[in-house]
Amino acid sequence: MKRNTIRKVLNYIRKYQHYVILSVVLAAISVALSLYVPILAGRAIDCILGPGNVDFAGITKILLWIVGIVLVTSLCQWMMNICNNKITYQVINDIRKDAFRKIGVLPLKYVDSHPQGEIVSKVISDVDQFADGLLMGFTQLFTGVITIIGTLGFMLSINVKITLVVVVITPLSLLVAKYIAKNTYHMFRVQSETRAEQTAFIDEMLSNLKVVKAYSQEKHNMERFEETNERLRKASLKATFFSSITNPATRFVNNVVYAGVGLTGALAALNGGITVGGLSSFLNYANQYTKPFNEISGVLTELQNAIACADRIFQFLEEEVEIPDLEDALVLKDARGEIRMEHVDFSYMPDRELIKDFHLNVKPGQRIAIVGPTGCGKTTLINLLMRFYDVDEGSISVDQTDIRDITRHSLRKNYGMVLQETWLKAGTIRENIAFGKPNATQEEIEQAAKASYAHSFIKRLPDGYDTYIAEDGGSLSQGQKQLLCIARIMLCLPPILILDEATSSIDTLTEIKIQEAFTKLMKGRTSFVVAHRLSTILEADVILVMKDGKIMEQGNHETLLKKDGFYAKLYHSQFAD
Repeated sequence: MKRNTIRKVLNYIRKYQHYVILSVVLAAISVALSLYVPILAGRAIDCILGPGNVDFAGITKILLWIVGIVLVTSLCQWMMNICNNKITYQVINDIRKDAFRKIGVLPLKYVDSHPQGEIVSKVISDVDQFADGLLMGFTQLFTGVITIIGTLGFMLSINVKITLVVVVITPLSLLVAKYIAKNTYHMFRVQSETRAEQTAFIDEMLSNLKVVKAYSQEKHNMERFEETNERLRKASLKATFFSSITNPATRFVNNVVYAGVGLTGALAALNGGITVGGLSSFLNYANQYTKPFNEISGVLTELQNAIACADRIFQFLEEEVEIPDLEDALVLKDARGEIRMEHVDFSYMPDRELIKDFHLNVKPGQRIAIVGPTGCGKTTLINLLMRFYDVDEGSISVDQTDIRDITRHSLRKNYGMVLQETWLKAGTIRENIAFGKPNATQEEIEQAAKASYAHSFIKRLPDGYDTYIAEDGGSLSQGQKQLLCIARIMLCLPPILILDEATSSIDTLTEIKIQEAFTKLMKGRTSFVVAHRLSTILEADVILVMKDGKIMEQGNHETLLKKDGFYAKLYHSQFAD
């Protein structure tokens, strides 16, 4: 799993390989120059021959060289950091773009079956965690590896025997780091999943805060949050604790290396095998040689967290997308509104049957009302007509063309939809009304608002049509939000209308006026009206009475009343007289 994830990360990085090459070159130059400084420092020490016998001219020349090298090294490291940041944040930018694009092509069944907060956590939190690990990897991994190779070369040039002592002992720190890193991957994965669960719960709480307060569930939800938070604390503490062991463990091994070098070098200096300046350089190199092992061990720990987050991100990116449009799919223009549903079977869960062998024949311009008890399949029927879900069996056709042979964009463009659940984006009133027709003029927007009886309350707002509202309408009432949603459809005037409890949150007087506006709007347009209040559908051409995913009765209002069946019971339950 980890290898596959790393391979996918490298595929994203490949696009910026020129920055990677430049970063490696700059790292090599900066490391080579910084490693040359101890040699110069050793030579400066050797210029001190004894009391009163110091080569100041030689020392001054060496110090000037050191200053020049330090300046060039700093410039290389600065440029290398720019490259590393460029690689990291370009890769993160690409991943976030792909993730957001993925949301647009995910089938609705995925969104319906996964908490929104979990999806947000993957796109935001997991990508941020991955960015931190990736940046640390580029910043320290390249430099660390090149430093190890460079110091090894310089040490071999000074004394081969002492170098062998360093090479033999040092791999112990790598083995320790590898063992700890291997065992912390699972812990970081649990931490990431628990964080996503907590984000999903917080998102759910914020979205439904009024309901929580109405039912006095604050204490219960606080207990649930504390339980999740406690699990996150334990998972984070466990992952951090075990990963933090890496640095002290490798430092202990590195100090053993340093002590071994110091002891071996001192004996060699006494025997004339190395100068005092050479030993000073060697000890400096031994310290620089072991230092990257500490950094790399820290990087490995951070990379475990990054890979665990990347694994979740790539799982999301590889989720099954909705079935794409056919290459030769028809672009539907100005639909007449003839709709047929033949032998339609559909269920959200394979083991739970919902709609079975459903038939419907709608002529252009007809007004179809759909009534029935909760859960009978009314909204599901709308989902199928809009092709939010595809049928399991059978077919749905518009103007004698199977909707699976029509592009989704053109199909949905021919529908106008007002749902019981309102949705408004953060922006001005004008932007929200013109959501389906961004190029609409101010006059067209105002006409749509007047037709939906929203114009009067909009004019009372502080900035009228330029009033900025927060996500989901902010302080607007539910009825005002629904009027704005109705204004959208009045602006677009599509050939097929779907009204799913479109006036459920509006007062009776305004509802009567809007019903009149809808009556004018529906003239010559095929319309589907889902309603619980039967007073809103009395003039429908055909009323479909649904129960358990099937049409129980079908006909106009008078016909169905005469049958004295299920519809008559529904009607009399609302109008007792």
